[in-house]
Amino acid sequence: MEDYARILDHLPQGHPDRSRYQREPLAYALGEDEFKLFELVPKEGATMIAGDRAYIGKDPQRRDVIQHVKRRVGHEELTTAAQNELPFLVAQIVKEKEERFVRFFNEAQAITTRFHMLELLPGLGKKTMWAILEERKKGAFKSFEDLAKRVPMLHHPEKLVARRVEMEIADPMQKYHLFAAR
Repeated sequence: MEDYARILDHLPQGHPDRSRYQREPLAYALGEDEFKLFELVPKEGATMIAGDRAYIGKDPQRRDVIQHVKRRVGHEELTTAAQNELPFLVAQIVKEKEERFVRFFNEAQAITTRFHMLELLPGLGKKTMWAILEERKKGAFKSFEDLAKRVPMLHHPEKLVARRVEMEIADPMQKYHLFAAR
């Protein structure tokens, strides 16, 4: 269950593809924990910009700018502006929740005898995976910086994680989901 979401796009006049008589103000947002995409109905007169953090949880008293969650949407249903904003917000969330993603590097397991969870990160191959596993034996990674320092061939681990999250959001047919909810 998502409690907070980041605004991707705010449409105060409603979605332009819908009939003029059916239009209502909308906002598209990305959930912070499970990376779910939402179509939200903002409160009357609420102003939002891309990147704003909004409460969308169960408690209606805590909702200051969002009236209710209208529905979950797929990546293809987002506006172009929302799709363009998505990579920046995913990267921002990954940096803010660094501990969660570093824990992934510390706890990732083999999926099959020939395939490891780490290999699902785009651009990370067998050689880098083995280097991470060897360094992990010496002690848990404490941060992305620690990870990059101890595994020299891994330059920006946060970017790999962010790209994987984007892949999972954009392609619902991904076989394995590490970070984003289906």
